[in-house]
Amino acid sequence: MIIKTKKLHKDAIIPLYSTNFSAGADLFCLSEKDIIIPPFNTAFVHTGISIEIPDGYVGLIYARSGLACKNGLAPANKVGVIDSDYRGEIMVALFNHSDTSQKISNGQRIAQLVITPVVKANFEGAEELTQTTRGEGGFGSSGT
Repeated sequence: MIIKTKKLHKDAIIPLYSTNFSAGADLFCLSEKDIIIPPFNTAFVHTGISIEIPDGYVGLIYARSGLACKNGLAPANKVGVIDSDYRGEIMVALFNHSDTSQKISNGQRIAQLVITPVVKANFEGAEELTQTTRGEGGFGSSGT
């Protein structure tokens, strides 16, 4: 699959897969100066790119495991959603879960982008739903 990618700034870096088997392509920070994210705060980090996702697909922005586990930085909305009709700049809202300020620098890998198919559902009203063993059991209902 080809995803058309437009650089909005000459120094922007097009998403890259770190290995042949990576599911997510790395997104990179575009900033003229270091970004300092105080503890328990969010910063909007520019990537300097926009993309054209084909109809029937979505771009999902996930945390980079190393950045999240070692530095406490992860997308503020947990998973960002890029709809196929969005053509603006991809920005990542990074939240600092740690108790110390964290620094993001130009060119640093900040998140990963996964392109995946979308299933469109037709929602219809119903008076009753099919019964299951679980029923209305919610959080913790499996006993773990």
